[in-house]
This record gives sequence, C-alpha cells and structure tokens, in this order.
Amino acid sequence: MAGGAVPVEVVPAIDDLRAACVALEVESDQRRFVSPVVDYLALCERPGSPWRPFAVLSGDLVVGFVMHGIDPDDDSAWIGGLVIDRTRQRQGIGRAVVDLLVARAAAEGRSSALSYEPANAGAKALYALAGFVETGETEGDETVARHPL
Repeated sequence: MAGGAVPVEVVPAIDDLRAACVALEVESDQRRFVSPVVDYLALCERPGSPWRPFAVLSGDLVVGFVMHGIDPDDDSAWIGGLVIDRTRQRQGIGRAVVDLLVARAAAEGRSSALSYEPANAGAKALYALAGFVETGETEGDETVARHPL
C-alpha cells in the first residue's frame, strides 16, 4: 500500500487483472496523451522489453494500470503508461501509485524516471508534486523527468 489517504496496491497484471486493465477508460481529452492499455501490454510482451505490467488496485477493484521497468543503461527505475480509470481520477490514486513506485525503487537503491508529452499539463503537475524534476532529456518527443534517490 502507498502512504497517504488513498490506499492502493500495485500488483502484477496477470490473468483476470489483465482484462480489467484493458477495460479502463480515461477522459476523452486525455486520449491524446495515453495509449489504450492493450497497447501497453503488447509493449511489455515484446522480446527483450524492460517493461513489466501492473494493475492498480483499490481494495478488490482494478482502478488503474502502470508499467515499470529498469533502464539497462543507468539502472534507473522507469514508470510508464500510467492510466487511472476516469471514474477514479482526481482522488489521489495516480499520486499514490507514483509515490509507491518511487519508494520501491529507492528501497532498491535506484532513482526513478519517467517521460510525458510536454502539452500534458496534468501529468507535469502530478509528477512535479511527487518530486520529479525535468532534466532537459527527451525520450522521443516526450520530456524526461527524474526523481533523485
């Protein structure tokens, strides 16, 4: 569970959890910033992919999805593909997931990193509040931000 007011768990997206993750929906104005979860699952399954898929649970309910992976170049822990269902947004769940994954990485002695589209003001604000700092790096057309140990 993450700290704070929103109890969440991040567990491997296996079996029935995958179908629940695929069914997640975001608000229509967010669709330009996130891919459908099925696309993220396919990315995780590519040979050699560093990404692992996780379901976000609140109690017994799947409320989100996130990918997590270790960068082989610098050993940092990357967060990607964070999707919170539109019915559960603005409840602190996204922040709780990010805080939990940052804490897991720190416990392993790793810094955390992520990227987002520069026009995604909501993601930029969320990640800044969680302690991520833009580095000037880019990943494709996305801005990279890192959370120090």
